Amino acid sequence: MAMMNASMAAAAPLAHMTSRSGSAFVGKTVPASAATAAPTRRTVRGAALRVHAARDYYEVLGVPRSSDGKELKKAYRAAARKFHPDVNKEPGAEDKFKEISNAYEVLSDDQKKAVYDRYGEAGLKGGMGGMGGMGGMGGQDPFTNPFDLFESFFGGGMGGQQQQGRGATRNRPTQGDDERYDLEIDFLEAVFGCEKELEVMRLEECSTCTGTGVKAGTRPAGCSTCGGQGQVVATVRTPLGNFQQVTTCQGCGGSGQTFTPCTSCGGDGRVRRSKRISLRVPPGVDAGSRLRVRSEGNAGRRGGPSGDLYVFVNVRDDPDLKRFESVNISSTVTIPYTQAILGTTQKVRTVDGVVDLKIPAGVQPGATLLMAKRGVPRLGTPTVRGDQYVTVKVTIPQRISGKEKELIEALENM
Repeated sequence: MAMMNASMAAAAPLAHMTSRSGSAFVGKTVPASAATAAPTRRTVRGAALRVHAARDYYEVLGVPRSSDGKELKKAYRAAARKFHPDVNKEPGAEDKFKEISNAYEVLSDDQKKAVYDRYGEAGLKGGMGGMGGMGGMGGQDPFTNPFDLFESFFGGGMGGQQQQGRGATRNRPTQGDDERYDLEIDFLEAVFGCEKELEVMRLEECSTCTGTGVKAGTRPAGCSTCGGQGQVVATVRTPLGNFQQVTTCQGCGGSGQTFTPCTSCGGDGRVRRSKRISLRVPPGVDAGSRLRVRSEGNAGRRGGPSGDLYVFVNVRDDPDLKRFESVNISSTVTIPYTQAILGTTQKVRTVDGVVDLKIPAGVQPGATLLMAKRGVPRLGTPTVRGDQYVTVKVTIPQRISGKEKELIEALENM
């Protein structure tokens, strides 16, 4: 394949000046960047770029020659994101990014692809008559600015360095919002943990436009109202002087671009769908606990990362067991006064099941007995458990038989 240098030049548009009028009150709307800037010419990144195509374009994108448009687009999106110079700071990343852009621009255009497959890169530049018969380009550079191509996919630069004004910021990839889910579990599920299946409604990337929001087969264009700045300045001349007010451009909504919206997502790049998510609730959670599931929130805009899913836990009360101090449990046991005097063994319910509790003789009403390590596992350290505290209630009969009365009186007189 013939190797030739490809140069790409791009220059910033001249700033605009507001016109003056003899009227006391005169207003004019201009792009925001033009309100204070003098008519200067600035060079943006991408100007005077020289790219050496050292490899076959199909190799650059990592696709076979039989690839269709969808495969080419998928390969370009992945490679361009990886080597964009605002993300990849390694030496040579920018040259690689430009090489990827050139390869996709040629292979995604049926006419250019046919010339390239027959004559190679030299044919695109008219070296073998290829592009000379395609609009009379002759020896001109057949490639557009690689950052412009990237913006047509993602709606803006990764770092916003190529554009100016708020349009660049608004078009950067943005992280999606977090999503909330309220989960109610049983008392024992909170103590020992459990597995739950959640049905979550969230915003996901639109499969029709792959998240760009742009209708398939079309590309965004710079807003003619604000000149791609995303803002306009209203200048008013009054007897007290000139007043300027910066406002968001109504033509593009502040993005600096206009486009035909995708019919599936309405231009948002995301659609709301339901997804089943498996959640592991750890041992020791309590009412009010918040569990974080990374990247399961709403999808980001323009290829940005997804937000997180936050699960807020509510625990249903248990009729017998009460939790306090996070890891301890309290309960009660009721015995007759005779057993309080003589001592006994009672069946007591714990989180581990029913166990025997030895009550010593002479236990006093309201006394608390400790059952060690029968409490709740500590959150994050499940091998460490709290205790269960059992409060003893003693029942005293309101009426007794004659026989019982005689025995008690005899006991008293001893």
